[in-house]
Amino acid sequence: MFQGASSLSLDAKGRLSVPTRHRDALNEMAAGQVTLTKHPHGCLMLFPRPEWLLFRDRIAQLPMSAQWWKRIFLGNAMDVEMDGTGRVLVSPELRQAVGLSRDAVLLGMGNHFELWDKATYDAQEAQAMQAQMPDVFQDFAF
Repeated sequence: MFQGASSLSLDAKGRLSVPTRHRDALNEMAAGQVTLTKHPHGCLMLFPRPEWLLFRDRIAQLPMSAQWWKRIFLGNAMDVEMDGTGRVLVSPELRQAVGLSRDAVLLGMGNHFELWDKATYDAQEAQAMQAQMPDVFQDFAF
């Protein structure tokens, strides 16, 4: 299970250094192989390859009415490998698609990560914090 937020900087080639606390787990469960794709909320999703394969199969089984979502998730997926120093290359196409600049935030989301442009994430988080909590939290005790 991946959790926690990490502030990162992409280098000039668009590589991000996976935090050490996640690097070993990604190497163990996926031999450093990951898949990046678009998320509908304006970030990228980064999956360890075995988790991506499960997600990909679920998406592929969606009906034709979800064809555009299949295109978004599957058509934009890029398989990459962590290099020897734990860096992952984010393609220019994916960086441009979500406005990912130098400063980024990597969020552990259980079985995958979300990769956000820091300014975009900060703005959306601030907006969410001002909104009323969704009804699903109505009976949730903190």
